[in-house]
Amino acid sequence: MFKNAHILLGVTGGIAAFKAVELCRRFQKAGAKVRVIMTQAACEFITPLTFETLTHQSVYTDVFDKARAFEIEHVSFAQWGDILVIAPATANMIAKMAAGLADDPLSTTVLAFRGPVVVAPAMNTAMWDNAKTRENLEALRGRGVRLVAPDVGMLACGDEGAGRLANLSDIVQAVTEELEAARQAGPLASKKILITAGPTIEKIDPVRFISNPSSGRMGYALAEEAAKRGAAVTLITGPVFLETSKHLAEVVRVETAEQMRDAVVAHLPEQNVCVFTAAVADFTPAEPIARKIKKEDLGQETVLKLKRAPDVAAAANAARQPGQFFVGFAAETNDLESYARDKMERKGFDLVVGNLVSEANPAFGVKDNEVTIFLPSGATVDLPRTSKKELAKYIWDQIQTQLS
Repeated sequence: MFKNAHILLGVTGGIAAFKAVELCRRFQKAGAKVRVIMTQAACEFITPLTFETLTHQSVYTDVFDKARAFEIEHVSFAQWGDILVIAPATANMIAKMAAGLADDPLSTTVLAFRGPVVVAPAMNTAMWDNAKTRENLEALRGRGVRLVAPDVGMLACGDEGAGRLANLSDIVQAVTEELEAARQAGPLASKKILITAGPTIEKIDPVRFISNPSSGRMGYALAEEAAKRGAAVTLITGPVFLETSKHLAEVVRVETAEQMRDAVVAHLPEQNVCVFTAAVADFTPAEPIARKIKKEDLGQETVLKLKRAPDVAAAANAARQPGQFFVGFAAETNDLESYARDKMERKGFDLVVGNLVSEANPAFGVKDNEVTIFLPSGATVDLPRTSKKELAKYIWDQIQTQLS
């Protein structure tokens, strides 16, 4: 249900705060990762340690926590989460949200958060029925906040009436629906996308290999961005030291060019878009040795016999289905446009992203880059140096334009 979803759970200061512990557990059992934000009033009802024990994550309780003085937590939490759930939400927190106030960890995170928000109010019946509370709730509903109305029953004060925190199953259902709606609303929601990333390694012997300095960052950034836009992404990756996005449909890990070719061809038929960012080896040892080669056996000089490695993009083009859109990458040291256009024609790419590699722009193994996008119309789009995550957004904008 919530496989790999990142849920921010906001807990405010009401007697129902203890129920947030069980809600946290339900999210986790359904496959979600949870981080918790508590107001100071919430800490009077339940300790942060309880949530830290369950989530194995620190709980955000203090905007000015000196232990994390160099981390802007309301921003980092907001960027981490897929959905923000506030349960219980007191009348005070609802009023803050309606007014746009930001004076505690939770209200500041609310303002910084850009995803779906689910609010489950819990308060005394008189506060629930107050005209100002109803006005605040309508303001939140008008901004797209999902409200899970409280139940009727015995309240902490002894009164009977509306104001009890909603049944946890109702809150879980609302979160499920909001996550699914967010996924389906993405501009790539109907697309299946295959992306290759990272280097390949071609073994000389069990401890030596031929490879290149590709970090995989560009391919991983493209995969993450496509998934955020709603696509079902299959990432086929060579050996890298990166975490895969929680949103990906499938991750296939390979080492050699041959393995990457086979994986691409196997997954190709169902894809709408294929993006070839992997830096695949052009050559592989003709006769790899099964045991470690001792340097004493080689003398002062040796000759390594190579043969051409499989061309992954060419193999994919040969097996291409009608209507599939192919995106290639070209890294050149000179005459970028000529080589990129030639590559577009030879390998059947519909769009090529080109890097002009130099000492000033190494392209490989770095977190930022500057690229030129070569369009099928003959036009080009120059993207200035920026992070590869930002480049991924611009590249997908161009791909979406071509698909529309």
